[in-house]
Amino acid sequence: MIDRYMKAGLVHFMAFPETAKGEGPIIETLTKIAEDDFFRAVEVTAIKDPKTRLQAGRLLACAGLEVGFGAQPAIFGGKLDLNSPDEAGRRAALEACFDLLDQARELGARKFAVASGPDPGPQGRGAALERLAGSLVDLGRRCRDEGLSLVLELFDRDIDKKRLVGTTGEAVALAREVRRSVPGFGLMVDLSHLPLMGETARHSLGLAQNYLAHIHIGNCILKPAGHPLYGDWHPRFGCPEGECGAGELREFLQVLLDIGYLAPGGERTVAFEVRPAEGESSGVILAQAKRTLKEAWAGLGFPA
Repeated sequence: MIDRYMKAGLVHFMAFPETAKGEGPIIETLTKIAEDDFFRAVEVTAIKDPKTRLQAGRLLACAGLEVGFGAQPAIFGGKLDLNSPDEAGRRAALEACFDLLDQARELGARKFAVASGPDPGPQGRGAALERLAGSLVDLGRRCRDEGLSLVLELFDRDIDKKRLVGTTGEAVALAREVRRSVPGFGLMVDLSHLPLMGETARHSLGLAQNYLAHIHIGNCILKPAGHPLYGDWHPRFGCPEGECGAGELREFLQVLLDIGYLAPGGERTVAFEVRPAEGESSGVILAQAKRTLKEAWAGLGFPA
């Protein structure tokens, strides 16, 4: 059974993009996830209305779901830069993340995920990584005080998000430095980002294995460049022109098994990050994602 080896999770604000700005049918869509016993974990983001936030926290606690908080929408939408060369800008990004920690705690989160700032180019990367390390230490200490662990998600450097931390090797070096001050700090690797980063699962997960704190699985489109979902848009698995289907997911899961991230006991999270395209239904996309995971898992010789 899949449950014996992992906690299957879902990025709520991606599966239901109408909620990504902290408004919309948040309770209705979280209820759908809570009622589906396939899922043992969920990732949420900022919720504007305090009453809705309180209701969501109670719902998630009642469901017994492991909760993670994604600050990425706020970072991208607010153009927050944790490695900004402008000290005022870097502090503003930190303060915004500190504020979001209050929401994460209200929602019962145990992980707090962030993204690095924009890539300044080869000549500025060294200094930018130092600034980012400082920000992550400050934020990681605050997370620790709030009972959360800090996670940095890896993104591409050249195609879409164009983030500073765009290679696994640099992410591992950064994590090693941050862990000197914040031992609980970890990295998040996303299957759908690896083609955008030009890396393989074996390479990325092998390098990051001692720092892995969270996993996302999804798809991306690299060709053609003019495709409406080109880049980091998380289309459904196996869609035309997509890079990741059941076969790629099977290979990714095999590496997770090989490095020990997945093991009997099933306490490590693997979360779908899939988004319905125009004209597609969230419910159908989620069902298709679950079928793909079951197919990939069965391909490894395990019963789904």
